[in-house]
Amino acid sequence: MQLESVDYVDTFIAVSEDCPVPEGTVPPDARPTIASLSFRMLAGRPYELTSGDVLFGVHAERRGIPEEERAAARAEFFAKPQPCLRASDLGRRYGWGLHADGAGRLALVGAGTPEYAEFAEGRFPTTGGERGTVRRAMRRARKK
Repeated sequence: MQLESVDYVDTFIAVSEDCPVPEGTVPPDARPTIASLSFRMLAGRPYELTSGDVLFGVHAERRGIPEEERAAARAEFFAKPQPCLRASDLGRRYGWGLHADGAGRLALVGAGTPEYAEFAEGRFPTTGGERGTVRRAMRRARKK
C-alpha cells in the first residue's frame, strides 16, 4: 500500500483547542457533509482506511464518481495538494480524535473517553516502540 502525502503514521490527531463539544459527537447526516461522510466511512471500520482513502472516498462520493473510474480519478485528485484530516470538522467541531497506526490506517477515538486520554498523551503502540506523535486538529477560529 502506498501512502499519500496526507497520511499520518503512528500519530494521534487530538481535537482542536477550541472544539465546542466535550466528547465525540456523531455529525448530523440529514444533509451529508464532509464530516458526516468521513464519520460514516470510519465509524464501522477501525484501522481499515488511510487518510488518503477517506479524503478521496468522500470526494468520489460527493462527485458521484463511478467505481470503475475511481483509480484514475484518485491519481488526478492527489496530483494536486490536498488538506489533511487535521482540517476536518471531526476534530474541530465534533470531538473525534484520529489514531493512525504504523501502516497509516485510521480509527476514531471520542474525546472524553479513557482511551482518548491515553492517546492524547502519546501512550499508544507504535511500530518503533517509542512514544507516539500527537498533533492537534486545526483551530476553528484564529486566536484573539
